[in-house]
Amino acid sequence: MIIRPGAALVALFLSAAVGQADRLHILHVNDLHSRIEPITKYDSTCAPEDDAAGECFGGVARLAAKVAALRADLEAAGERVILLDAGDQFQGSLMYTTYKGAAEAEFMEAMGFDAMAVGNHEFDDGPEGLAGFLDKVSFPVISGNIDVSGSGVLAGRVGNHVVLDLDGMKVGIVSALAVDTVETSSPGDDVVFSDEAEALRADVATLTAQGVEKIIALTHVGLSRDLDLAAEVPGIDAIVGGHSHTLMNNVAEGALPYPQMVGGVPVVQAFAYGKYLGHLVLEFDAAGTVTAASGDTILLDASVTPDAAMAARVAELAGPIAEVKARVVAEAAADIDGGRETCRIGECTMGNLVADAMLARVRDQGVSIAIQNGGGLRASIAAGQVTMGDVLGVLPFQNTLSTFEATGATVLAALENGLSQIDEGAGRFPQVAGMRYVFDPAADAGARVVSAEVREGDGWVTLDPGRTYGVVTNNYMRGGGDGYAMFETKGMNAYDFGPDLADVLADYMAANAPYQPGLDGRITMK
Repeated sequence: MIIRPGAALVALFLSAAVGQADRLHILHVNDLHSRIEPITKYDSTCAPEDDAAGECFGGVARLAAKVAALRADLEAAGERVILLDAGDQFQGSLMYTTYKGAAEAEFMEAMGFDAMAVGNHEFDDGPEGLAGFLDKVSFPVISGNIDVSGSGVLAGRVGNHVVLDLDGMKVGIVSALAVDTVETSSPGDDVVFSDEAEALRADVATLTAQGVEKIIALTHVGLSRDLDLAAEVPGIDAIVGGHSHTLMNNVAEGALPYPQMVGGVPVVQAFAYGKYLGHLVLEFDAAGTVTAASGDTILLDASVTPDAAMAARVAELAGPIAEVKARVVAEAAADIDGGRETCRIGECTMGNLVADAMLARVRDQGVSIAIQNGGGLRASIAAGQVTMGDVLGVLPFQNTLSTFEATGATVLAALENGLSQIDEGAGRFPQVAGMRYVFDPAADAGARVVSAEVREGDGWVTLDPGRTYGVVTNNYMRGGGDGYAMFETKGMNAYDFGPDLADVLADYMAANAPYQPGLDGRITMK
């Protein structure tokens, strides 16, 4: 049974017969990634004038208004409501870069969250970054498959589970975090991970022994793993997840239906960046078994009026970000060319810089090839002091680093795609690091790569179509943007939510200051 969200959904419950003592409403979000301000349709920060024109989505002020309205209407009708976050509040905008989780904590406190799962990006500034966030929130932040007892800053502060008492209804919340967080973030050696399913089974058993019959898993492992866990872990009544940024919606084109059912267990997720608010409705029988699951995700567009007080506070916090943009982060020894007239037809110094920065960031993860679309480079940088504003001018899209494995054949197909519209100056042109290639612009599209080589040690070897390589790109390209569908369909073991590319570039330039730009013949025209 699927019921549409928003006002119609609330009205249905308001008109329903009172006496559904075992019904629970779960409002949920995941992967906000510091999108405190409203976002555009491309998920980047929205300009105030565009938001005023009704062209933007989300933002914590809009999210808070919708949560408050739903909660008030449902509680007035005698319904039980909880608000959950499935992790990754950290990383993704200058709000995080500037305030390091303090802004996220403030707004979550104001909205009255009942529980939050630890996401992998909560460790981006190490255990200390998460500890600072915990200092500022009163709601439980949990994860059942991480042992923090050996951490001097986290010991005793991240529980395995929590039990919420809702007017006599006890609801257990268990949690798990993706075990590859040790590779995708910085939890450190003192945070020990265990298998997600084993940890959830243990916590479910603990709660069941305590007489808790209604148990929700609040996870940050991705949809695919959530679907497996729903089948593998008895006793879970529903899974509210995150990590894979999956859009579930019963009316949006291309979205998965909400909820996804695995046997009798509903699995839900609400995309990312605060663009949607999930609303899952569970009905239980006397034994605590789910008898019906319904609801949907609610698009937070211009039809939702932001909370005025919260919007004012967001504006106040946004003020100093202008100062962040003026912060000097590095020095350039010469002009760095990021012009579209060069970076979309051949090797350019900005393309080399960005691709080199990407590869340097993840080389120790077994990655040997970097590919960046020339159209993602939006400005040049002049010689002299380099500010964060300069960096953001080059990389304004809030793209994140994406790593995956691909065969040499897939890499070759990607190069051919990047070269397929060179005569049009298309943005898909491939800037690279860790490899070099020769191309013939006069050849037919799809057959323009003359040769391609990959660096091995101090030398070069021919790209092997049958060999598997570690590749890094940005999340836009990994998702199929600019025609790179082969990255989406044939990329293996992908992780799309690494650090912001602008931060990667700033860090690399700072570590190599004064940065000396140059061309080295990695891209050659026949």
